Amino acid sequence: MARLEFDKILEQLARHTISALGRERALALRPVSDLNLVRRYQAETEEGCNLLRLEPNVDFSGWHDIREPVRRTERGLVLDGETLFRIGQTLAAIRVQQKFMADRRERYPLLAARAGEMPVFPKLEARIKKCILPGGEVADDASARLAELRRRLQAARTQVRERLERLVRSPAQQKYLQEPIITIREGRYVVPVKIEYRNQVPGLVHDQSASGATLFVEPLAVVEKNNEIRRLEAAEKQELMKILTGLSSGVATVASDLLRAVDVLGYLDFVLAKARFSRQLEAVPPRVEPGAYLEFCQARHPLIRENAVAIDGRLGRDFDLLVLTGPNTGGKTVALKTMGLLVLMTQAGLHVPATACVVGLFGAVFADIGDEQSIENSLSTFSAHMANLVEIVRRVGRDSLVLIDELGTGTDPTEGAALAQAILEELHRRNARVVATTHYGELKEFATSRVRVENASVEFDLDTLQPTFRLITGRPGRSYAFEIAARLGMPPGLISRAREFLTTDQQRTADLLEQLEKSQQEAERLREAVQEALREAAALKDRYDSELASLLEKKKALRERAAREAQELVRRARREAEVIIRELRERINAESNRAREQAIQDARRRLDRLGTSIPADHSPERPLEVPEALEAGETVFIPRYGQQGVTLGPARDGEVRVQVGAVKISLPLAEVRRTTAAPAEPPAETKVLFQKAREVKTELDLRGLRAEEALAELEKYINAASLSGIPRAYLIHGLGTGALRNAVHNYLKGDRRIRSFRLGERGEGGLGVTVVEF
Repeated sequence: MARLEFDKILEQLARHTISALGRERALALRPVSDLNLVRRYQAETEEGCNLLRLEPNVDFSGWHDIREPVRRTERGLVLDGETLFRIGQTLAAIRVQQKFMADRRERYPLLAARAGEMPVFPKLEARIKKCILPGGEVADDASARLAELRRRLQAARTQVRERLERLVRSPAQQKYLQEPIITIREGRYVVPVKIEYRNQVPGLVHDQSASGATLFVEPLAVVEKNNEIRRLEAAEKQELMKILTGLSSGVATVASDLLRAVDVLGYLDFVLAKARFSRQLEAVPPRVEPGAYLEFCQARHPLIRENAVAIDGRLGRDFDLLVLTGPNTGGKTVALKTMGLLVLMTQAGLHVPATACVVGLFGAVFADIGDEQSIENSLSTFSAHMANLVEIVRRVGRDSLVLIDELGTGTDPTEGAALAQAILEELHRRNARVVATTHYGELKEFATSRVRVENASVEFDLDTLQPTFRLITGRPGRSYAFEIAARLGMPPGLISRAREFLTTDQQRTADLLEQLEKSQQEAERLREAVQEALREAAALKDRYDSELASLLEKKKALRERAAREAQELVRRARREAEVIIRELRERINAESNRAREQAIQDARRRLDRLGTSIPADHSPERPLEVPEALEAGETVFIPRYGQQGVTLGPARDGEVRVQVGAVKISLPLAEVRRTTAAPAEPPAETKVLFQKAREVKTELDLRGLRAEEALAELEKYINAASLSGIPRAYLIHGLGTGALRNAVHNYLKGDRRIRSFRLGERGEGGLGVTVVEF
């Protein structure tokens, strides 16, 4: 794996961890060959990516590597306060992370299950939090005795300082002091006394200055209090040891469970590091399937950050052995390493830098890449490669992946090519999956003549004489030695002379490969142009389909709105009819009651039929054909109007006359659709309404009517006038007091069918007439 630089991948992964445990797991990561295990690792990485995407502010830090302190407690050792505080922080992190995952079990089932393995320690966490302050100091209320000792200690220190303050401020004593300050020597409060006044300040000498001019004296007045302070400090120290011992014992009691919980914390950190690494690489989860094969699209080498050329390739489905040829510095080795790293990263549970990738499981991955020359072991380049290949041939088995760079080089070309063919043949016989790079023409012929063996090449741009680094399967490549030499400044004469040394067959083969490469490059450019045109056409189609769907939706909404408005008109007519019926019942006399009641019931039945006569949506459920020709009497559907009609004659010059109800129109053939459904016959009541509408006059005389009566007549008139299609009407209300005119105007303002109205002019009736525009 080192030859493929998988260790560098792990180093980059480790940089994304936040703990020592996570880093250890990252550096120890190895590929596995168990299908279910690989799928689980990949699923965990995917859940980690989803967690970072959906919970961007989540923070899983704030805990420490406490494995060694916990093991010390198992041996009976007592931990200091700072270490216990870090253990308390870790206990809190265990509790928080376990609850976080438990609350999101449905969203992250695998990570939640792993976090569920962590036991929590609320009592121990609460004890440590109560007793240990940040920085490791033991809190006063860690125990009642500690609180009492510290209170007494504080009081004693205060008393000593107060006495010494009075001494240093005393004018009689200040002349004996070097400085009016209080300091501490050997844990006892002292004052600095000039050496010549030693006998003037009785007390115990604890220290002397470097110059010898100052003695640090503990005055006799505070000796007893200082002694009390020392006793209290000793008692405090004993109580602190008792508290720390109790907490350390509590940690030791749960040591095994705590170590297991910390291990899970490290595993979660490791999974999230894989997710962060995936985001950095812009990687995707590979599809993992049984079988030893590899397919990838737009894959990039994960260690090449800038200007990495994406490549497509496959191995193991339609061929098991791939011979990769092409010029030096053309990208053969990078392609080889990319394929190996895709497999190793997939089987280690990492996402891969590609747009799509399908990976089967390989039992083992072998690689012989790079210059293995060793002076210390007296190995030449060829010998080093052969040593590696001998080991590979010895260990390779079915479903192994073998990657060999520059197979057979470093020795006589003829013998090297023969040895390379023998090695490839043996690997192929053992059902290994092999990718080998070479410059030997014999290996190109080997790939052409064998079953499940394929040629491939790295592309070289003949126009710029530069490699494109693209991998092309199915075509052998050239080395382009002459072209590269010319680009680097080799004199043309030397290159021409070099070409003369080629045999006729070699020259013919080189020319054939060059023509083939040019043709394939041109075909590739055309294919890309066609694909771009297809993408543009698909985008346009999607756009037009979306616009068509929007228009159809608007059309449907308009029809539904029209139906609702029609139903509202019918409901208003029914209400008006009920009013009329009620008035008729009040006015009829008893002799004619039966006959009139019968007439009323007949009128109501007609109104009911009128309410159900609203035209339905006649749009066909499925698209109808555009007719090429039509004859008289055929039923057609007109999409523009959403109506059916009957043709009045055969189509002529691309047009046809159609009768829709009482209307006859000429339409282009492209605007009608042939249908087998018969045109809907309008109800008799609707025919009566249209007949009455055609008989509507352009004026309505409302004079002599009360306002309520006039408005009822006005509503009936406007309904009929709207159906008739007249553009203008004259409403005669007279002059009078103006009450009837105002009622009419107020009604007209609230009717949406009225475009405008005004009082009549001279010759139209003046102020006694209102002119209405529909």
